[in-house]
Amino acid sequence: MKKHLRVLRELMRLRFQKLMMFRLSFLGPFLVDGSLFAVQLLVFSAVYANVDTIGTWGRGEMIIYIGSFSLLNAVSMMICFFGIVMIPDKIKSGEMDLYLTKPVSPLFRFTFENMNPGSAPLVIMSVLIIAYGVLASGVKPGAGRIAGYLFWMLIMQLLYYDMEVLMRTVTFYLVSASKLYQIEEASLDLCMKLPGIAFYGIYKVIFYFILPYGIMATLPVQSLVGELTWQTGIAGIGVVAAFSMLTAFLWRNGIRHYNSASS
Repeated sequence: MKKHLRVLRELMRLRFQKLMMFRLSFLGPFLVDGSLFAVQLLVFSAVYANVDTIGTWGRGEMIIYIGSFSLLNAVSMMICFFGIVMIPDKIKSGEMDLYLTKPVSPLFRFTFENMNPGSAPLVIMSVLIIAYGVLASGVKPGAGRIAGYLFWMLIMQLLYYDMEVLMRTVTFYLVSASKLYQIEEASLDLCMKLPGIAFYGIYKVIFYFILPYGIMATLPVQSLVGELTWQTGIAGIGVVAAFSMLTAFLWRNGIRHYNSASS
């Protein structure tokens, strides 16, 4: 643990030094993420301008949902996305060799070596959107519900991370995974606009258990507004545990069978 903390501290120092050398690298992601956030809000306003409810949720709950999904995305962008997204290129180019020779896990380095503080303002904006949604919904959550919401956001952040790593880990096994990335992008785009409670039948199976983007912000919001049943909660924890184990297994197996591009 101490070794990993020292490595993390050094990765953060090097990252900030690099960002300060190129100021646009620091401000650029904030401008891009902020623009994306604004577009999401405009799309939300257009879609729900004439819609009063979706299932049992009103406009306030949907605002909490949009803010929650945006917060998951923003935290990922700030901490790990720009490192994880480089995994396929490192595998194909053979640069993975350099990561395997280091004294810490390659995945640990990928996770933290390209942190993006430029996304921090997006985290703040997402929190403000969630707070506004709570006021708009008329829900008055107590300490228990707030703690439950934070718990679900934490484990859904883990699921978000698992899906990012899992989608890139397939590069160990496939020549090209471009179609898979398109599926990931389309699924994220859909589930950022529609909560899991809007899915039924085969769509619920897909977006709850196969591509579980549908539960990532849905379960935290259900917990906050008091709609989360214990059956759904157990199923959600099971999904997170299953994908965490699957991601860990495929990553370890991929590392064992990795062949250097230079060999």
